[in-house]
Amino acid sequence: MWKDILFVGIGGGIGSIFRFIASRFVIRHVPVEWLFAGTLAVNITGCFLIGILSGWMLAHQPENQTFRLLLIVGFCGGYTTFSTFAFENLRLIETNQWGLFILYTLVSVIIGLLAVWGGMKLVG
Repeated sequence: MWKDILFVGIGGGIGSIFRFIASRFVIRHVPVEWLFAGTLAVNITGCFLIGILSGWMLAHQPENQTFRLLLIVGFCGGYTTFSTFAFENLRLIETNQWGLFILYTLVSVIIGLLAVWGGMKLVG
């Protein structure tokens, strides 16, 4: 258990650092009204990266939990949780769980927005 936590923590820490660097890099190269471009770039590259890593892992090392914990759960999770959200939704689509896919997506986006708004109203 502790070894698993260590792998997730190391990967997550490195992923968070990469998210910060990538976001800052993008923000420096876009107009100020496109401030969200850093987050957008991280989300899209994170989705691409989790696709590469999970696709490779499923094809070549499906039992390698260390790889999964360090790179997919840890690094990709630290880099962007949006990549995990997209991956989970893709799995729902691939298994023809359309109702659950729609519910998960709508609840995540709508309740997520309401939770941010509510949190801001609570302290503001």
